Amino acid sequence: MTPPTHLDPSELGTKSYWDAAYTTEQQNFAANAADEGTIWFSDAGAEERMLSFLEDLSDEGHIHKGSSHKEEGDEQGARFLDLGTGNGHLLFALREDAWEGEMLGVDYSAESVRLAGSIRDSKGEGYADVDFCVWDILSQPPGVWLRDGFDVVLDKGTFDAICLSQEQDTQGRRICEGYRERVEPLVKKGGRFLITSCNWTEDELRGWFEGGNLEFESKVRYPSFTFGGKTGSSVVTLCFKRV
Repeated sequence: MTPPTHLDPSELGTKSYWDAAYTTEQQNFAANAADEGTIWFSDAGAEERMLSFLEDLSDEGHIHKGSSHKEEGDEQGARFLDLGTGNGHLLFALREDAWEGEMLGVDYSAESVRLAGSIRDSKGEGYADVDFCVWDILSQPPGVWLRDGFDVVLDKGTFDAICLSQEQDTQGRRICEGYRERVEPLVKKGGRFLITSCNWTEDELRGWFEGGNLEFESKVRYPSFTFGGKTGSSVVTLCFKRV
């Protein structure tokens, strides 16, 4: 598929915007530990739907949640990587849902990583092994944490923000055009890339991510609406499998 046309640039595509936003959220959290910051797409219930979708994949035997009482030969829990982790809420929700594998949240904003770490530390021992680090997927190679890749790579709004950046790569492309080729090596063979967007339709997202090593597998169901003879939803979540 051919990638769709670009979005108009916005301040939401700038690092300075997110540094400022997460600095404010850090201050709010320091003043009130119940205020963990924004949960993106909460009005559409995106996080809950992503968790339910992953639960179904586990029930069907495609990915493994892990066991607190592992015996020799048991599978380890799926490894998760959260791209543009923000306040880390999606990874914390996975832990609360009894996913026991390794979890890493990365973000190009050091303020985001600082906030996520503070929230984790406030949650107690059950979350101590949820890790966060500063990493810019578009300009830096992966760290030693990559190993053979992740079972599930998550993106909840990160590609949306990247698509709002007017920055260009060394090839003169808008930086969003290089995102798929950066994501693919992060997903282990047979693993999943689960992406949620409010800026692109299902067909447009498939246009961005199909054609390489990612193959469309399924989608998360949301309430739909019809406008101008076309049916759609305000939020789209698609699952791609690395072949």
